[in-house]
Amino acid sequence: MPEAFINRIATALPPHDVHDAFLDFGRRMMKGDNRKLALFNRMAERSGISHRWSFFDPEGAGDSMDFYRPGAFPGTAARMKLFEDFAPRLAFEAAEKLLKDEDRSRITHLIVTCCTGFFAPGIDLDIVRRCGLNPGVERTFVGFMGCYAAINALKLARHIVRSEEKSRVMVMNLELCTLHLHETTDLDEILSFLLFGDGCAATLVSAEPVGARMESFHAALVPDTAELIRWNIREQGFDMVLSGGVPGAIRKGLAVARDGILDGAAADAVDLWAVHPGGRTVLDAVETAFALPGDALSASRGVLNDCGNMSSGTVMFVLDRMLRATTPGASGCAMAFGPGLVAETMRFRMAA
Repeated sequence: MPEAFINRIATALPPHDVHDAFLDFGRRMMKGDNRKLALFNRMAERSGISHRWSFFDPEGAGDSMDFYRPGAFPGTAARMKLFEDFAPRLAFEAAEKLLKDEDRSRITHLIVTCCTGFFAPGIDLDIVRRCGLNPGVERTFVGFMGCYAAINALKLARHIVRSEEKSRVMVMNLELCTLHLHETTDLDEILSFLLFGDGCAATLVSAEPVGARMESFHAALVPDTAELIRWNIREQGFDMVLSGGVPGAIRKGLAVARDGILDGAAADAVDLWAVHPGGRTVLDAVETAFALPGDALSASRGVLNDCGNMSSGTVMFVLDRMLRATTPGASGCAMAFGPGLVAETMRFRMAA
């Protein structure tokens, strides 16, 4: 049976750094409640995030300047209209980077993950048209799975390549998280906006022995945690609930699932840890659960600092850094977390 490899990854970010602007928004929402404001400022300072990117211009230029007006935040329809405009642009940018030196006629499958917007005909067909792919390319959309969707998409790509050796699969992870900012004084909700930014990753998976070989996958469901991460479509956009109990649940769940995730190996036998940076405390929880050295999650912390949490694309940004800078033969473990609460994990090894 053929092996499947992540051959290369290309990433794209919108043009505007909105982290400071979003912090200012959070502070305005907390105005008048000194306790909440002090806690928000402390969490912002300790977040490990310096930049987050969006198609919104924080300086107020362009059509986005009036989108988030105090007292008149937009409904879901207005948000989805912007998604239909901006999401294909970002997807096309990442795809063009990935396909720059690729014979596009050889792409046989396209897998798209997204949980921040929907329309039909969707991004998959838009990419086929804009990038000049074979109109008969096989398409799959993995929707509304949240941050761990990229691991599930890679799992699907691996199945495809192992069953059809000549397959060349493009995986697209696209999220516009900043589209779902809410006007609220709820501290937990405001703190969730402290994390998220927009981004897109495009990945080529094939049997060509270049990049990282995908060796195995493991899903670890943490019991009695379904209420900790929720993502629902409501009248005022998509409503995120991200409980402060998530890091603790991850730490306890990984401690129990560790042997299954690592196939019985010791944590120190893993050279590379590509962990989805769902937040600084999430990375701290993984570090504790596996007793990792302080620099083991440096790539994840770097992506968190530079981009924030981009939902499904984020772990691919981490893997991209590893593909560009890692010694051949190094072993790795990738993981991402999402609603359930579930840890989706993948063991991989860099090609020689």
